[in-house]
Amino acid sequence: MAYDIYKINPEFRSIMPQEILDLEENVTWAHKQQKNRGIEQLPVAKELVEEHSLCAGCPEAATLRYVLAALPNPEESIIVNSTGCTSLMFPHIALHTVHSLFGNQNAVASGIKRTLEWRFPDKQKDVIVLAGDGATVDIGLDCTLQSFFRQEKITTICFDNEVYANTGGQESGSTAKGQVFKMAPKGKVFDKVPMWELAVTSGCHYSVNLTGSNPKQVAKVIREAILIAREIGPTYVNLYTPCILELGLGANDGLGQMKSLDKERFEFFRHVSPEADAYLAQCKEEGRL
Repeated sequence: MAYDIYKINPEFRSIMPQEILDLEENVTWAHKQQKNRGIEQLPVAKELVEEHSLCAGCPEAATLRYVLAALPNPEESIIVNSTGCTSLMFPHIALHTVHSLFGNQNAVASGIKRTLEWRFPDKQKDVIVLAGDGATVDIGLDCTLQSFFRQEKITTICFDNEVYANTGGQESGSTAKGQVFKMAPKGKVFDKVPMWELAVTSGCHYSVNLTGSNPKQVAKVIREAILIAREIGPTYVNLYTPCILELGLGANDGLGQMKSLDKERFEFFRHVSPEADAYLAQCKEEGRL
């Protein structure tokens, strides 16, 4: 793994669209000399091609850029994703990714992390799971929780859009009570599963629930979660990224939808274990936060 993860064949450079060239030349982690890489560079740098496969205005696309820009060590990171809307974006970024079967992403990530620790004992390799609520909270719940029980040193990020948006609009365990979708016409009859609380009960040293409405907050949380996972144990981040299509919203309404729930169902929740809290203090002293 290195900074030149993504390289265009020289013979094809002359016919490539500029946004594809930018993904190699102007992605934030391509600038080795840039010490303060982060979300401040998003207006002038590239993390995701504009013509990605998600719907216009999808909050997941914007939030993915915040996540990628916040990675502490992108050139030594692997993202494990699962089938769903999130997986549609990964062919359009310039990082190492592994696509798992639906729901087993945490099992795959556990194996990758252990293998990397054995193969590269002197290098820090970050393994990050990024999947939707169907793969994380619903169908993949067993694999998710088992990785917490085993204290695997990985970060799990759930892009929680509260619906099976990739298959027509079925409810998931993460859907809010009473919510109606095209393929859930009667409405959800039980409460949303509070995955961030399950994560705490299951042994996560860091668990956060928030929306993607505040880029700086998202970046801070992602960086803290990955640093803690390196040394202490499993971490979990639940990010509300609403499906504007299934909610019947316009392309410009995603941010407003997230902000409207910032102080309601997605009021900021943050759990840090004593060990993780001490480690974060050490990171701040060393200038890593």
